[in-house]
Order: sequence, then structure tokens, then C-alpha cells
Amino acid sequence: MPSTRLNNLAFLIFNSTFISIRIIAIRKSQFENSYLCPMQLSYWEYDRYFKHIDVAIVGSGIVGLSAAFYLKKKFPKKKIVVLERSFLPYGASTRNAGFACFGSITELQDDLTIMSEDEVFTLVEKRYKGLQRLRHHLGDKNIRYIPCGGYELFTQQDKAVYQKAIEEQHYFNTTIGKLLGKKDIYTNEDKHIKKFGFRNIEHLIKNRLEGQIDTGRMMDTLSEKVRHLGVNILTGIPVDRFEASGDSLTIFANGVEIKTKQLLICTNGFAKNLLPELDVAPARAQVLVTKPIENLNWEGTFHYDRGYYYFRNIGNRILLGGGRNLDFKTEHTTEFGLTTLVQERLKELLHETIAPGKNVEIERQWSGIMGLGSSKKTIVQQVDKNVFCAVRMGGMGVALGMMIGEEAAGIIYN
Repeated sequence: MPSTRLNNLAFLIFNSTFISIRIIAIRKSQFENSYLCPMQLSYWEYDRYFKHIDVAIVGSGIVGLSAAFYLKKKFPKKKIVVLERSFLPYGASTRNAGFACFGSITELQDDLTIMSEDEVFTLVEKRYKGLQRLRHHLGDKNIRYIPCGGYELFTQQDKAVYQKAIEEQHYFNTTIGKLLGKKDIYTNEDKHIKKFGFRNIEHLIKNRLEGQIDTGRMMDTLSEKVRHLGVNILTGIPVDRFEASGDSLTIFANGVEIKTKQLLICTNGFAKNLLPELDVAPARAQVLVTKPIENLNWEGTFHYDRGYYYFRNIGNRILLGGGRNLDFKTEHTTEFGLTTLVQERLKELLHETIAPGKNVEIERQWSGIMGLGSSKKTIVQQVDKNVFCAVRMGGMGVALGMMIGEEAAGIIYN
């Protein structure tokens, strides 16, 4: 008799649990179906946000907002709308390391193996001038710009690499110096190795024109300026595709059809989703930041292994990122995430080289998606009658963003 009661009780529990799970599943399904259904815009929504759009910009990162900034400044009466798929820029603009840099010697040497001298140094000039535009329009105080310089690190195993860098230091100083009107940009700074406390580092080469910024404050300030000009930045609008018919363009985003006269795509590493023919590919960058560290006695931005690793201080914390060269295939993705291989290498570098002997704890880890290609040359071009793109920042979006945004704005209404 007790076993029968137990069986009946078990049956009731099972059935009630099953019914509960089914109800939850039905509700979840109903929610998902309602979410996936075409959004029904009210009269007010359509009239205020989607009616009579002159230029729709896809992507609210540095390039997209900069293009909106320059377009609205030049054509204040035109309706400019920025469409962003996430509630924050969905790529690298708010996820980068905050380096105000334009190229270490070994990175530029690498670039010269796949690009011409003219292409490499034109790009360096664009990066530098882009940083000056960023500082001018947003203000050093607002973006917390610190002109601390950038250092490239060399270990004993990098002896040949360092020797080549030193041999060509004069060449880079002379060539870039003429473009920027500056002298002695790159200098040997071995004297600082002991003070910094790094382990197994044999040499340092400094780029005195580099610095740090606060990425979050930079994007916040840029967003405020763009909105102040009268540009609508609409988040939560994932653009699926677009169609052109004569002089009309229709954007399809989660069931909403948006009409615009001109379309500018600034999605960088995600550009192939809308423009599959472009030579631009996603590249994931993994980053970590530590908790505050006592007696952190250095300040600056640092590059290691041809720029594949990079670190800096944020006050008395250390931000460290990179390592995609450990597994290019896996990091060639639009998926955000962390891998054990890269994270363990970053931790090893942190504990054994950057902060040896210090009590260092990791506070936060994240990833961002860059846009790379067979060349680091940016792609700013017209791809159809009223469709344009500005993508492939090559991991230098902070430096190039405003310059490329201005260039993109220029080709839309030339």
C-alpha cells in the first residue's frame, strides 16, 4: 500500500512538473514568436524616426558616428539616422584597449611585407592625423588623453628582430618625421627597463607620440556630440539586408522596412554580412584587466611580438590583450568569447613578464571583433548607386575612426 501511494505521488509530481515545463515552453515559444514577428511601428515612431531619411548609417562605432558627425555638420538640414544592432556598438569601438597609437617599428616592418611603402606611410599619416582630429573634436580632457608614449618590448629571443629594428630606426624616423613634421619619433629607452620592473626584457624602443585614452568616455563624448547635432542613434535594430530599386533603398531590419536615399555601411569586422564581396574578415581580440595593484610604478602603452600582444596601465590596473596569432583560424570569427589557449598565455605573460612577483588578480575578461583583410589599407568606397562603405580598420579604429568617417562623408555628397 505505501509503495502504491509513493507511485501515485511520483506520478502526480512527474505530471505537474511536465505540465509546468510545457507551459513555460509554450510561453517561451509565444514570446520568441512575437519577438520574431515584424515590428509594428506606431504613427509616432515612423514619423519621428523613419520618415524621409536622407542617409542611413549602419553601425554606431567610431567610424559610423564620425561619418554622421561630418555629414550633419556639412548638411544640417538632412536627416541622418544611425542604426545599431546592439544596445552598445557591436564590434570593437567600446571594447578596444584605448591605445592612441599609429605603429611600432616591427609592426610597420611587417606591414611593408604586404604593402608598398607609399601605402604603409600614407596609412601612418592617416592614423596620426586621425588621432589629432579625435583630440580636437572631443577634447583631451573628455577622452582622458595621456601623452605617455608607446613602448615596444624585446626579449633575448628577439635579438635579431631588435637588431633589424635598430638598423631601420633612422629610416622610420626620417620617413615618418617628414610626413608628420616631427623629429626623433622612435628612441631607444633601455634605461627604463629596471624602473618598469619587467622580467626577461632586454630592450625598449619608444614612440614618443603615442598615448592612452579612455575608450568609454571617448565613445560617450562622440555620441553626445552627434546627438546634439540632431542625429538619431537607434539601437536594437539589426540590419539583415538591403535592396535597391532605382533611386530608392530599402533596409530590412527585424521585419521593419526602412526607406533611405543613401546608405553607408560601417560595420567593420561584420561587413561581409551585408557586403559579402568585400575583402574584409573578422578577427577576434581577447582582453583582460586586473584588479588594482599596489606599487604599480609605470605608465604607458606597450607592444610586444610585432603588436600581437599589447598592454597598458589604467591607473593602477593592468590591461592586457592579444594572442590571436596563437590560433588564427579560431580567432577568425564574429563570435564573441574567450579561449583557454589565449587566456592562459595572457596570464603567463602577465605574471612572468609584466608584473613578476606582484599579487595580481584578474577582474574582468572580454573580447572584441576587428576588421582585417589581405591589406591594412582601409576600404572607403561606393559599392552601388546609393550604397557606400567605410570598413577594414586593421585594428587601428581609434586612430583612423574620425579620419575615415570624414572621408566616407565626403564621398556620399561629393
